[in-house]
Amino acid sequence: MTFENLNIIQPILEALKRENYVEPTPIQAQSIPAIMQGRDIFGCAQTGTGKTAAFAIPILQNIKQAQNPGQGKRSISALILAPTRELAIQISEKFSAYGKSTGLRHAVIYGGVSQFHQVKKLKAGVDIVIATPGRLMDLMNQGYVDLRRLKILTLDEADRMLDMGFINDIKKIIAKVPAKRQTLFFSATMPAAIKKLSETILTDPVRISISPVNPSAENITQELYYVEKGNKKNLLIHVLEKKSISSALIFTRTKRGADKITRQIKMSGIRAEAIHGNKSQNYRQKALANFKAKKTTVLVATDIASRGIDIDELSHVINYEIPNEAETYVHRIGRTGRAGASGIALSFCAREEQGLVRDINRLINSSIPIVTDHPFRMTDLQTFGGGGNGRRPRNRFNSRGGGQARGGRNNHSRRRR
Repeated sequence: MTFENLNIIQPILEALKRENYVEPTPIQAQSIPAIMQGRDIFGCAQTGTGKTAAFAIPILQNIKQAQNPGQGKRSISALILAPTRELAIQISEKFSAYGKSTGLRHAVIYGGVSQFHQVKKLKAGVDIVIATPGRLMDLMNQGYVDLRRLKILTLDEADRMLDMGFINDIKKIIAKVPAKRQTLFFSATMPAAIKKLSETILTDPVRISISPVNPSAENITQELYYVEKGNKKNLLIHVLEKKSISSALIFTRTKRGADKITRQIKMSGIRAEAIHGNKSQNYRQKALANFKAKKTTVLVATDIASRGIDIDELSHVINYEIPNEAETYVHRIGRTGRAGASGIALSFCAREEQGLVRDINRLINSSIPIVTDHPFRMTDLQTFGGGGNGRRPRNRFNSRGGGQARGGRNNHSRRRR
């Protein structure tokens, strides 16, 4: 199947060709026709499956075809809610690319920056708004956002929005939009709270699930390093230097930890920057741009920013700390090995984190291969358990799990826009 088979209008088809899109991914092939038909969608798919295009393409087409040139000032026809600034900006970039020749206008709204330019764009009139819930609520309360003519409401990464405490804002926003509308609901995971929310806002939805049984990515080489907590920083520098890593995304649990690790990496002569909720939006965007342009070798991030990080040819992901949620591990390593490319995911496990590794092994139905050939290995490694189903992980190298990454949650997320 190609995009031509999906009855997409010519301006968007031409844009897809410029983006080198030929065949739709499974989530796109199933979502695009249903959305074009006006159906509600209940979709479960991890980041990296082409989900943004799955809703952006049909939204652009539906609004373009319903557009009345003589209607006067534009009104907001579609609203896309996203949990983080980075993801909102990423979605906005995709709408710009796919809708370049449609004549439609969109605005991206998020906190952490002055609202001046966002308000200016809204006053000029836009067809589509991409927003984080908190800043959107601020502008709605100030009277700058009118959703009374909204036709399409999209919730992207709904599970993450609930984790970040946006549920009340989401409910207030939904109360302000027309009851008669099309609703698109996407989430990487499906906990009970998500299912309950979807039942309250969707009408006879088309259910689409792109979630394989084994969530570990086939094209990602996974390695596990057991190391005492105090030696993690030394192991990190050793790995970065020995492996001649071209680009690495390092995950930490805390903002303070991210800054500390970044300083240590810089002291070793490696170019590194950190992004997290305490950094200004301008700084975060500049750091991300430097990393994408290969001006920076290492980017250190907390999980709150991870769902907006979409980087081509990222060679390594390093879990400096094992995440508390097993599904978060799967989402983290899914930042590499995207679009069919290969990637490497390294995880540093301290003594007190071995239970978290056992949880991950159970989730991926496999054992992350242990690397013992490093100068900071534990002398009592044999005391560690952690294999799937209670078995000790096999000591093998460059093995690959099966299936695809599924995305996850993080208990350390905070309600920051």
